[in-house]
Amino acid sequence: MESARAPGAPDFAAALAAGPLVLDGGLSNQLAAAGHDLSDGLWSARLLADAPEAVLAAHRAYFAAGAQVAITASYQAGFAGFARRGIGREGAVRLLARSVELAREAARGLPGPRRWVAASVGPYGAVLADGSEYRGRYGLTAAELEAFHRPRLEALAAAGPDVLALETVPDVEEARVLLRAVRGLGVPAWLSFGAAGGLTRAGQPLAEAFALAAEADEVVAVGVNCCAPEEADRAVPLAARVSGKPVVVYPNSGEGWDAAAGAWCGAPTFEAGGVAGWLAAGARLVGGCCRVGPEAIRAVAAEAAEAAAGRSG
Repeated sequence: MESARAPGAPDFAAALAAGPLVLDGGLSNQLAAAGHDLSDGLWSARLLADAPEAVLAAHRAYFAAGAQVAITASYQAGFAGFARRGIGREGAVRLLARSVELAREAARGLPGPRRWVAASVGPYGAVLADGSEYRGRYGLTAAELEAFHRPRLEALAAAGPDVLALETVPDVEEARVLLRAVRGLGVPAWLSFGAAGGLTRAGQPLAEAFALAAEADEVVAVGVNCCAPEEADRAVPLAARVSGKPVVVYPNSGEGWDAAAGAWCGAPTFEAGGVAGWLAAGARLVGGCCRVGPEAIRAVAAEAAEAAAGRSG
């Protein structure tokens, strides 16, 4: 399926080579803060159908805070999940496209540098809505996983994002499947793993995970997301060394997720001051994930600008 990106659109990889780009923060926490119930199995993707204006407002809040890249509300979206809500395949394709369109609309007319749209592609476990993305190893074959991922990747790519965000991937085997599934789509991708204790969420060495990106032409950045900030500190230099590519890093607040209780617990440890270290170690996409809001992204943007000014001065 052909991408709908406009011919001659600036290349995302070239933008990364020119300097760091600031990602947004957690979309779900911004939507929840606005009073929206995200307990549905579709999570924030439910609002693509029920309250698209809320998704638009959340993207705008992050752009206003200094984000240059918006990650779409499609992380937990899948054809089966939409079907459970009575939305057929064509309707699901339209909603996946809407996730890209809303992010694009949020950037329209803003002054300053170009804003970019990353189409979120969560792992199979995210669609199960049971915390499986923090464990991996679903008991599916590679062919079954590819049959799940490829159609929604095609739908998102056809909507014309600047990059596909293959994010919170828990398992090296699922990452291999995703890298096969993005071939031929005409849209670059970043590959971002969940991490704990220096390993993937499924327990494999992060060096093995990051090495997958080295030979994948479609991958323009590799790294970690939705992990503790302390994990990010260790992962960024490793990803740069193993892959030879720009690094993407957007940890969560540092609080822990209790899947059984469906709640966050513990104290936040995310600090924008860590951005300078990430950038020095090879990061080119920096931001936050769950529970990292616009004010934190504002501070990240300031740190990134200061680091960029220091390099050019």
